[in-house]
Amino acid sequence: METLQEKLADSSRFLVASELVSVRGSMSEESAIRARDFANQLISSPAIDWISITDNAGGNPQLAPLALGRPILYAGKEVVIHLTCKDLNRNGLESEAWMLSSEGFHNILAMTGDYPVAGLDGLAKPVFDLDSVGLISLLDKMNRGLGAGSGRDHGHLLGKTHFCTGAVTTNFKLREGEVIPQYLKLKKKIECGAQFIINQIGFDSRKISELRAWMDAHGLGSTPFIGNVYLLSSRVAQMFHDGKIPGVVVTPALLELCRQHSGSADGGKSFFLELAAKQIAIYRGLGFRGVYLGGVHSFPAIEKILAIESSFAPDDWKQFAREIRFSRPGEFFFYEADPATGLADPARETPRPQAHSRHVTALYQISKGAHESMFVPGTAVAKWGAKVCARARDPMQGPAPLRALEHLTKAALYGCKDCGDCSLPETAYLCPESQCAKNQRNGPCGGTREGRCEVDGYGDCIWLRAYERLQDDHREQSMLDHAPVVQNQGLRGTSAWANQWLGRDHAGKREAAPAESPTQQPELQKQ
Repeated sequence: METLQEKLADSSRFLVASELVSVRGSMSEESAIRARDFANQLISSPAIDWISITDNAGGNPQLAPLALGRPILYAGKEVVIHLTCKDLNRNGLESEAWMLSSEGFHNILAMTGDYPVAGLDGLAKPVFDLDSVGLISLLDKMNRGLGAGSGRDHGHLLGKTHFCTGAVTTNFKLREGEVIPQYLKLKKKIECGAQFIINQIGFDSRKISELRAWMDAHGLGSTPFIGNVYLLSSRVAQMFHDGKIPGVVVTPALLELCRQHSGSADGGKSFFLELAAKQIAIYRGLGFRGVYLGGVHSFPAIEKILAIESSFAPDDWKQFAREIRFSRPGEFFFYEADPATGLADPARETPRPQAHSRHVTALYQISKGAHESMFVPGTAVAKWGAKVCARARDPMQGPAPLRALEHLTKAALYGCKDCGDCSLPETAYLCPESQCAKNQRNGPCGGTREGRCEVDGYGDCIWLRAYERLQDDHREQSMLDHAPVVQNQGLRGTSAWANQWLGRDHAGKREAAPAESPTQQPELQKQ
């Protein structure tokens, strides 16, 4: 059987994937039976290259994707299992990855995941011990041979896995401070081991072409890129427009168009099928490696979409790209539009005038100065701090007066949660524990809407705020150079100052670690 990795390595092929959304209940439920019947039709179709199975999509509890995936894998069709960080800590994610590898599931789509919206007897508590970058790094380490741990096995490397790891990205964002951090995080995901990329649902050809152009301009063009095509309906368009699904946008103009066609004799079915087919044609024309079909729950609908797309002339996509450009007023684009095509012009970046952000506060300026004088290795205060903390009765806490000062000032100024492994310098002095619903330490998740966190009560995304602060110092392009950050939960409740000075936190370990050779990507990355 040809693997997904082998299919992705063949740049002459245009691949088609279909999403299979899991259900709530056991495999005997009627909804699960319908999902299995749909899967069986996908298995038998040579037009479908792989089937992708969701993991508690939308933050709802559902049947584990492995249950639906086993019959598909055993029937000889490639399966991509979604693995998200919202419900499992790093040990659970590693355990899940070992199980997947042992059962022959080698294709994983690694994501941070949606914030939970439901659960038994109320809302479930989210985990987010790792984020997508941390998860991708974990899977990459497993591919290279993970250390077995301590005790008798200390120094022993476990057997190498063979995961083909995918990641998701989005640039369908309104503000500059949302778009560019997403690009920087995409680059970091690929550096950490992502071997193929799928973009988020979106309906703006200019943004799609910009994402392709940005990857090419930054040396990422050889990474296989799969375009997301979602079969809309009037009801789903309304749901997207209302912000019910984090990170997915349907503009008022597109919503109105959907409403108009829903009043036709077939309820808009022909229009929505043709819209999906046109999106496929656009992705093909822009040089994407394939498409990912979502929102489709019947195989005849897939057959119809693919038949419509195959009826188009080779250059029809250019006209479709002019039609499907549903952006928002004031939306940021990295590249100017090409007047001839309406798509991104990679030769002309959009001018970005320097503006003083309201997020550049006096506290930010003071915090920078304090960090540079107190915590940069080699400074007089850093040397003194290391000495007095090492000699303290409890070196994990440091001298009691110093610990009290740390706790009081950081709680008052930053909303510190006393994690002991501080990321303030890496997030422009915004605490990811108290000010980010998902504790994102390696860039933003994809759930923001017009700059706001997907979770009520959190306000503007801390990574948008960090970007705007760093712009003031002309350091915004390097905001993720430090990643990946994996927080050490064993330091919780201890002194972050002492941990920084004595090299116990993630920053200290990074400085002490020997340089590693770059991740060896499979041949598909070199095509």
